[in-house]
Amino acid sequence: MWQTVVGDANFYELLYRMDEEIAAKARQGGCGHCGGRLDSARYRRKPRGASLDLGPAYERRLSFCCDGCRRRTTPPSLRYLGRRVYLGAAVVLAAALRQGVTPVRASKLRELFGVDHRTLVRWRRWWLESFVRTRLWRAARGDFAVPVEEGLLPASLLERFVGPPRDALVVTLRFLAALSTTS
Repeated sequence: MWQTVVGDANFYELLYRMDEEIAAKARQGGCGHCGGRLDSARYRRKPRGASLDLGPAYERRLSFCCDGCRRRTTPPSLRYLGRRVYLGAAVVLAAALRQGVTPVRASKLRELFGVDHRTLVRWRRWWLESFVRTRLWRAARGDFAVPVEEGLLPASLLERFVGPPRDALVVTLRFLAALSTTS
């Protein structure tokens, strides 16, 4: 079921368009420090975790630089989760699918996302230890009608967003977008 989502070029195009919309709003708001105009200052990314070629759109992170104070403004992103080299979708899905990992499932994850077992362990630890301490999670965890079981993150978070797998993943990435930037 998730394989069809991560193997769909239209899914990644949708995430890129959503990132462009978020970036356009950030640019219209101007610099948060001095109010100056924001100029494009995209920076290179070498994203991992996609089983298909995403093209040049995924080689650059949408970001801006103020023409006055020169400070960088990087808007939230649905494609990237912070400074991780793996795409946000890969971090969410691989960690969710890793629960109850078997050798067969581990090899399937390696095939789908190109993720090493040690990386999966590190992501799992991040979800269970670091993510639950973020301001985002502490503020939002009580907003769910059915509580999210923290021991089963991120799978339990994905389950709270209803709809087809693609939609649930997009909503989850939108929820996590605040973690994708320090701006």
